[in-house]
Amino acid sequence: MSYEYKVVPAPMKGVKAKGVKGAEAQFAHALSELMNSLAADGWEYQRADTLPSETRSGLTGKTTVFRNVLVFRRPLAVETDEATSDSAPLEVEKTVEINAPSLPSAHAAQGLPEAVKPLGGTKGDRDKGKVAAE
Repeated sequence: MSYEYKVVPAPMKGVKAKGVKGAEAQFAHALSELMNSLAADGWEYQRADTLPSETRSGLTGKTTVFRNVLVFRRPLAVETDEATSDSAPLEVEKTVEINAPSLPSAHAAQGLPEAVKPLGGTKGDRDKGKVAAE
C-alpha cells in the first residue's frame, strides 16, 4: 500500500484555552489541536523529527538551525478505490454461441461441378461461359 506524507512544523508555543493552565499544558493543547485537525482530514500521526535547516545569517553568512517537524501519512486515494473494486465480485456476462449455417462453395453456388474451373481469360470469355475441365 502506498502513502502520501505531510510534514508540518511543530508548534513553537502554547495556545491559551479555557481550563488550560501553565506553559506545558498550553503547549500540549496546541499540539493536540494540530494533531486532531489533521486526523479529521484522514492524516495519521507518524513521528516527530528534529531536522537541520540552513538559513542566512547577515549578508553572506549561513547558520544551521534545527527545526522540529511532525510527520503524518494517509493512504493514497487511488489505491483505496482499487482495493474496493478488487473486493467486489465481478459480474460476467454469459455468452451464447450460435452456429451459422454453412454456405455452399462458389462452384456449388454457380451450379458448376467441383472439378470445373473458369478460364483465366478476359472478362468477355468468362461472361460467355467458356470453362475448362481439369
